Amino acid sequence: MTDNPLLSRLDGLDARFDEVSTLITDPNVIADQKRYVKLTKEYRDLQKILDATAHYRSLLNVIEESKQILSDEDDEEMRLMAKEEMESASAEIPKAEENIKLLLIPADPDDAKNAIVEIRGGTGGDEAALFAGDLFRMYQKYAESKGWQVAVSSFSEGAAGGYKEIIMTLTGEGVYGTMKYESGVHRVQRVPVTETQGRVHTSAATVAVLPEAEEFDVEIHEGEIKWDTFRSGGAGGQNVNKVESGVRLRYNWKNPNTGVVEEILIECTETRDQPKNKERALSRLRSFIYNKEHQKYLDDIASKRKTMVSTGDRSAKIRTYNFPQGRMTDHRINYTEYNLTAFMNGEIQECIDRLTVAENAEKLKEAEL
Repeated sequence: MTDNPLLSRLDGLDARFDEVSTLITDPNVIADQKRYVKLTKEYRDLQKILDATAHYRSLLNVIEESKQILSDEDDEEMRLMAKEEMESASAEIPKAEENIKLLLIPADPDDAKNAIVEIRGGTGGDEAALFAGDLFRMYQKYAESKGWQVAVSSFSEGAAGGYKEIIMTLTGEGVYGTMKYESGVHRVQRVPVTETQGRVHTSAATVAVLPEAEEFDVEIHEGEIKWDTFRSGGAGGQNVNKVESGVRLRYNWKNPNTGVVEEILIECTETRDQPKNKERALSRLRSFIYNKEHQKYLDDIASKRKTMVSTGDRSAKIRTYNFPQGRMTDHRINYTEYNLTAFMNGEIQECIDRLTVAENAEKLKEAEL
């Protein structure tokens, strides 16, 4: 194993793991939340690599010991057992090696974050708004299957139903790393409910998936935020008419990439509790600024890739939903499945798994591992 090139890449990780283990118990580090969070993430990442390495080493040891038994042992039963163990370990080696290679590639720091999902009806008028509503329900059901929490922060209903725009936050483990593949233009082909001639129409909705920023990810001068309150619209009886629970914030922010000062306007009517709406509006403000400041980072990633799997490009047509044929096609990986009803009911994991595999293949190629 001494000349194993993969193991040679892992030299020094044990020492770094011990160092980080000590640092995260240091009171001075704990007091520096930004550094503490960064180190605890590194600790978890190193732990995964070391666990995978230990498993890989155990497989190599089994193979070496089995070879030794086959070379020295005369007992046929022992030889047969050694041969079976060697074959079993050898079969696991490729998967174990690929797992380590993927873990060695620096993960997107945003993957572990919660996600803000913005769905907007695009071309197609009322039908686009209806489709945006269908996408919202699809993601809502998918989130429920994953055990994630769904919180709608704002929405604007379409004239015939659905939504012109709906924004929600998904909270759970590794949400952004899973949902980032959904950013882009989603095209639908079907007969609209408003169509009297039975003709198939094409319309679209856009989905933007943003990582939710933590408080220490961006610097906001809260004293410079201008707050307004207003009465929430929609159902809710007398409370809605009498209590100004909706909040609106305005914040002037200087874009570090362009130097231009932009006014950010955010409204939140999610709950009838004004303090909670303020808290959620602040969360959206942090995420909006975080996403803007990291756009250069996202653009750099996109420019390096020959194929786009999860670059967050919101202008790219990523998927077509053809209702007459019961077909969903993801154009990034040329993947088609013919169970559209189940897909629209939130059974999208198979497609996401294939996108993940495609992205991992790209990463391995780029890293030349």
